[in-house]
Amino acid sequence: MHQAAAEWVVGLLRQREIPFVICGGLAAQGYGAKRPLHDIDLFVPGEVFSSVVEAGQAYISKGAAHYREEGWDLTYVQFKYEGIKVEVGSADGAHIFDASRQAWVPLAIDVTRVEMRPVLGMDLPLMPKDDLIRYKRALSRPVDIEDIRAIEASP
Repeated sequence: MHQAAAEWVVGLLRQREIPFVICGGLAAQGYGAKRPLHDIDLFVPGEVFSSVVEAGQAYISKGAAHYREEGWDLTYVQFKYEGIKVEVGSADGAHIFDASRQAWVPLAIDVTRVEMRPVLGMDLPLMPKDDLIRYKRALSRPVDIEDIRAIEASP
């Protein structure tokens, strides 16, 4: 089911030539993590965010807005495709909560700096491994710690 959702959102973005970067659990899988996915997370440049929202309008399950929740402070939209949540964030102004510093810190997202990796049967632009580990270490939720261990143990 995650593959169908990934194919849907990737197709939607590539058809419109919108650059994007995969992060979260799907990116972690691209670097060796094995835990089940809960959703698909990705970022697009802020200047095209509204066109992504418009293109996926039929599948919106949580409207495009600025949210501050669960370690994240950013503008995003949540789609639901065949029961799978697909969360697309605006790369502009995103922050995460750094658990060790107990502070909100900027999350620098550069959709041009990616590592292409095969995941779910597609070559996808993933957040670079070091960046992914850094942001997962800052968040330090149990799933993030699990992902970091798996990524670092992977050849």
